[in-house]
Amino acid sequence: MELRIPELGDNVAVATVVGVLVREGDRVAPGQPLLELETDKAVMEVPAEAGGVVKRVLVQVGEEVRPGQPFLELAEEEALEVSQVAQRAPEAKYPTAAFAAVGAPEKPFLSPDLSTPYGETKAQALRPEPAPEPALPRAPQAPSEGRLVPAAPSVRRLARELGVDIREVRGTGLAGRITEEDVRRAAGLAPAALEAPPPTPRLPDFSRWGPVRHEPMSGVRKATMRAMAQAWAQVPMVTHFDEADITELEALRKGYARKAEEKGFRLTLTAFLLKALALTLKAFPKFNASIDPEKQEVIYKDYVHIGVAVDTPHGLLVPVIRDVDKKGILALAQELQEVSERARARKLSPEEMQGGTFSLSNLGGIGGTGFTPIVNWPEVAILGVSRSQMKPVWDPEKEAFLPRLYMPYSLTYDHRLIDGAEAARFCRHLAGLLEDPVGLALA
Repeated sequence: MELRIPELGDNVAVATVVGVLVREGDRVAPGQPLLELETDKAVMEVPAEAGGVVKRVLVQVGEEVRPGQPFLELAEEEALEVSQVAQRAPEAKYPTAAFAAVGAPEKPFLSPDLSTPYGETKAQALRPEPAPEPALPRAPQAPSEGRLVPAAPSVRRLARELGVDIREVRGTGLAGRITEEDVRRAAGLAPAALEAPPPTPRLPDFSRWGPVRHEPMSGVRKATMRAMAQAWAQVPMVTHFDEADITELEALRKGYARKAEEKGFRLTLTAFLLKALALTLKAFPKFNASIDPEKQEVIYKDYVHIGVAVDTPHGLLVPVIRDVDKKGILALAQELQEVSERARARKLSPEEMQGGTFSLSNLGGIGGTGFTPIVNWPEVAILGVSRSQMKPVWDPEKEAFLPRLYMPYSLTYDHRLIDGAEAARFCRHLAGLLEDPVGLALA
């Protein structure tokens, strides 16, 4: 049996082997882990589909693999024993099975011309010459046959219409994706303006100016690099800055913090932010949507799954909190702590980091006055939160400056779908919820 790499999750096409857990000759049971793969910000185990003996391991640590790629050959124990016996059996020296069955003499009987064993000459004389097999035309094999061709259905259709073999087209899109312009260029129809972009320039030799160290990127960093490059290339982003008075909200949080600790979790500001964001996304559904440029459609999602960026020793991970609009603040705080701990321990499954409709990145615990987060495509918006600070605010009733705690935040959005005025209204609605903590808690 040939075992293959399983599907790795939505939009995940490659993984890195970080552990091979078996060796050739090992006996494995169904469900036993065979490989450890690092992919899309998570480490996952690949279990055995059936029991047997490892005949051959086809991958090694550090190798990049793709879904459907063979990684191990597994044999049943009975089949393996028969194969080993066959390998140990001596090679037959005689032309007929009868000689082997009764035991042949040390020197075989020879034909009259002393050149071949007797019996073989006679058998050859009686055996008719086999008719030559007709030569069948062999289909030409494309050099890229078997290779995954990254192209949209509309691009494939265009290639068929223009008579272009899409397997022979060099893709110039993100991650080698084939575009309509690539197909037209292959058909000789693309103008010079659509020529492929120049290759990435080579780095200089930095060791000329001092000592350097080379370190391979981790799987998490590779995934982050691919995702951020894709988002930056596809999404025209604009960032809107605002702030909210969270003086009363912080007082409410501190008042209930001890009760939460007694139940085993921390009540953080992020839990209140999640609840306020869920209510705001319900009021502004465009921010909870995605764009399908091929069909020229907007996909509105009737669920609210918010990805929360977690800083870990391995890099930035974004577990998804599901159905945020249906949960209370205390439940959100407890779930947030649990997924954050699993993220830092690298125990998240790929499923726990998929399906987000909006993202939240809270750097307030570290510092900073503002930043511009990058939209996590195919989402259309992300909220970044910075450190809160006290400000003197004029109170006209008391005719005095009063200390108020303000939280700065920034909303980055996809300008193809969202306009500046809508972003400003979204941020003001969010501020209104955060500035009324009792109403937020009762929502």
